Order: sequence, then structure tokens, then C-alpha cells
Amino acid sequence: MSGIHGGPDALGVPRWDFSTNANACGPCPMALAAVQRADPQHYPDPGYTALRCALAAFHSVAVERIVVAGSASEFIARITAAVVRTGGQSVWWPVLAYGDYAHAAQAWGLQRVNEPAQADLLWLCEPASPLGNAEPMANTVAGQGGVVVLDRAYEPLRLSGHCSLGAEALDRVWQLWSPNKALGLTGVRGAYAIAPLQGLALAQTLTRMAPSWPLGAHAVAMLNAWVQVDTQRWLAQSCVQLAEWKTAQRAMLQDAGWQCLPSEANYVCARAPQALDVPALRAQGIKLRDTTSLGLPGHWRLGVLPPAAQQALHTAVLETTKETSP
Repeated sequence: MSGIHGGPDALGVPRWDFSTNANACGPCPMALAAVQRADPQHYPDPGYTALRCALAAFHSVAVERIVVAGSASEFIARITAAVVRTGGQSVWWPVLAYGDYAHAAQAWGLQRVNEPAQADLLWLCEPASPLGNAEPMANTVAGQGGVVVLDRAYEPLRLSGHCSLGAEALDRVWQLWSPNKALGLTGVRGAYAIAPLQGLALAQTLTRMAPSWPLGAHAVAMLNAWVQVDTQRWLAQSCVQLAEWKTAQRAMLQDAGWQCLPSEANYVCARAPQALDVPALRAQGIKLRDTTSLGLPGHWRLGVLPPAAQQALHTAVLETTKETSP
């Protein structure tokens, strides 16, 4: 169900928001300054010429391989529509996966299949959502003949491990990048994809299918800042900090009886030792992400937050447990 998401809700912005995977060290100062300097009076270049060149240079690929998108979710919807338009009928995604893959497939009438070899469109995500681990099917799926998309939303926030796909395999798949999480700027929507070497015709189709100006001035500013050396240096330093917080957060959870699953990213899925009083926690400014909609019932996904937030969670869970105990 794609409508379920982390972040602010009807009660506003949670003080201690474990429900999103945004970089808790953010916002990135350089990217934030660039967004604040953006010129909202004028349209961006409709072809995003300079931005696409900058992104291509950053990834060392030909500029023709860069397709800009309003967001990762917008690209998911658009490439699904493109596959249907060219005769695609089936789709594959992992058992545990971001809900928008299924939402787009349902909207366009694609049938989900269990075998990657039977699919016209295939989805991968590394680090995976919701677990934050490597995808065991990655190399198998990357070798299929359909349109394969690797969602790399959390690659910049990888705290350990490495991508399962090597350079040759990456050139055979679509790579979807949405840096706003890594930059701590999830309110700025903007993404891009790198087409595979044999995907230039589909890249042109996707560009023709896009609405006018899918990226506004603020998104352009964010993505231009994303590729700068000082931004990448800040990101690397933030990952060091996040790794320290993650170690402490896992230890706190495990000491309190939570069962934590392995993760290589800035979030962890865990099963609470008892039923959580979610409204009571939310009233105390704490929000968690129920992973049922991501295919993992009975668990919560918790973004890595600073020690003060960890302590607030620990205290609130204890207090609400006491209040609901017989």
C-alpha cells in the first residue's frame, strides 16, 4: 500500500522521527545553501543540459544515459508505464520491497511473477528496503533480458558492505538515484536514472514521456550540489557518525529485548519485545515505521538517530509498557 510512508503526518513533524531513512546528520549545509539560493522566479532549462552533464561527469557515463525524474517514485511510475507501452505484461520484485513498485504495477496492469526470467520489468534495491542488506538475487536478476532497475536510494548511506553488482553488471541495468535522503533534504523532490548501455532507446522514450520541467529550481540546485566535492566529503564524514550512532542504537535495542535484523545501511528492522502503544509513542513525539506494507509484518524499521533520540525512544517504550501492563 503506497500511501503508507514515514515522516510527518496529521500531527506534524515528529520530534524523534525514526520512521524515515533521511540522513540524521543533515541537512547537508552545502546542499541546503544551494537550495536556498535557487531562483524560483524562472523556469529551469527544460532540457536540464548543464545538470545532466554534471551528473554524467560525476558517474563517468555518457550524458545520453542520464534521465531526470521528479522523484524516485515518479520514475518508478514512468518506467512502468513505458514498459507497458512497449508490450510488457509482467513484473518481478523481491518479497520485501518498497511499495511503489507494486503500486505502479497495479496501476498499469502488470502481472507479478515469481520467476525473474518470466518478467518484462524487474526491480532491485541495494541496500534493500526495508532490511538494508544485500539482495541475494541481484546478479541473477541483473542477467535477465527484461528491463532491470536497481534502486540506489540508500547507496550513499551504506555504512558497511558493498554493492552486489560489479561495473559490468551495473552497465546492464537502470540505476535510480534519489540523493535527497543522503543530503537530509527529503522535502526537496528530485531524482535521476542512469540508463544501461543498451538502454538509450528507452531513455529517449522516458524523456518524451516526462511532463514539462519535471525538476523545479530547488531540485536542480540540490542535484547540482550533490555532485560537488565538498558535499561528498560531508556525506562521507556523516556516514562515519551514523555508523557510531547505529552501533549504539542496535546495542540499546538489543539490551531492551528487541530482535534486530542485519543491515548495512543507516536503518535497522527490529521486532519489539512486546506490543507497542503506537498512539502513546506518537503523542510523545516518537514515530516508527511499521514494515507490514513493505512485506515484513511484526517488525519496525528504525532510522539511525542521535543518542538523545535513542534515549527518548527507550524511555517512552518503557513508560508506555508500564501504563498498559495489567
